Amino acid sequence: MSTDSLAMFRKSLGPDLAQLAEEHLQHDLRQSDRDALLSAASTVSTYATAGSLLGLTLSLYLAFRLRANRTAMFTAFKAREKPTSIKFANGREEPLPDVTPFLKPSRLGDVVTYSLLGVGGLFFGGETGLVAGSFRARGAIGADRESRERIETAFRKFRADALRRQADGLDKGEREGGIWGL
Repeated sequence: MSTDSLAMFRKSLGPDLAQLAEEHLQHDLRQSDRDALLSAASTVSTYATAGSLLGLTLSLYLAFRLRANRTAMFTAFKAREKPTSIKFANGREEPLPDVTPFLKPSRLGDVVTYSLLGVGGLFFGGETGLVAGSFRARGAIGADRESRERIETAFRKFRADALRRQADGLDKGEREGGIWGL
């Protein structure tokens, strides 16, 4: 599993793309625009990290509660009087196996529960935080109309240059190591 699959650890798409973006940041934008973008990026990162931690905390709490309920159910099942055999209408009697040892909570079950719920909460919380942070950052960038237009123009130029580089790499026959590693 790559660290890019978790929102909290995503940084960029690669050094070539980062260098191209940096060139456009320096040439197409004012300092106030760059500051607004850095603030927006920080907001997204903060929200993704907070969401990841919140999701992990809630999922571990849920795993703890699930384990406690599973243990309580086993204790109640073990204390109940269970039938030991079945008597059929023709008088034949068959013994029933004791399934109590198969229902007992185990360490392996606890590890699986905590692991699966923890990873699920980390992923779900991180992605939710990433989306919430993106909306918050988009609102902050869009507050100043002129700045937003300059940023949009710079982004369009960046995308065009990135696509040109990718097309040049494909024309040269590069299979890997291109701008997106195609």
